[in-house]
Amino acid sequence: MEIQYFKHYSHALGRDMECKVYGHKGKPVLFIPCQDGRFVDFENFKMIDEWAKWIEEGHAMVFSIDTVDKETWSDQYGFPASRINRHERWVHYIVDEFVPFMRNMANERNGWTGHPGIMVFGASMGANHSVNLFLRFPEIFDRMLAMSGIYNNSMFFGDYMDDTLYMNSPALYLQNMQPSHPYVERYNNNFGIICTGQGAWEEPDTLRWLDTNFKRLGANIWCDYWGYDVNHDWPWWYKQVQYFVPKLLGLE
Repeated sequence: MEIQYFKHYSHALGRDMECKVYGHKGKPVLFIPCQDGRFVDFENFKMIDEWAKWIEEGHAMVFSIDTVDKETWSDQYGFPASRINRHERWVHYIVDEFVPFMRNMANERNGWTGHPGIMVFGASMGANHSVNLFLRFPEIFDRMLAMSGIYNNSMFFGDYMDDTLYMNSPALYLQNMQPSHPYVERYNNNFGIICTGQGAWEEPDTLRWLDTNFKRLGANIWCDYWGYDVNHDWPWWYKQVQYFVPKLLGLE
């Protein structure tokens, strides 16, 4: 398997950001680590083993990035406006700086041109970020797998709310979206899967709230609820990846 390391200066964040790229060709896939995670987590937590066959066969190129969660969602004692503004800078880093890097590499390796769609996936806090990116930028992210997210910003920000937090809170902006919104058609042309267990440390009710709003909108996003023995942990995320990713990559 081809593995490359990169360090880029992010103008959005004002610092260097690191990443790794796994694979030689295929669908560009953005991996977002769990809460406070690093770009090495795709390897360190053995998720690479679950993706190895698709990467080696040229179906996917996985780009693993750093989070800034410690400065944003996890910084419980920081000033809320500063925290969420920093998160929004990270979103701009992804959309304005990292996505062009991904697309350029995917085009070069696959002999493509244009703006190929990107798959985003992650678990836990990585799922929260994946859902938000998929819903906010459907013209960029056309596939999504989110596992074991907790889609309630109040556990991180309490009663605080401003415009920036609102637009990073899918549970809030979805409830105010109308079925006539042009994004609904985009969602239906894309393919998104949100999965949760119902066992230890899971919060399936937060997904049910999203699910209710998807149904109201007529947005065909697959919300899947696994059993009461399915916990918020890596062994189950491996199983979910094996079940869902072939469908997202068009292999089944």
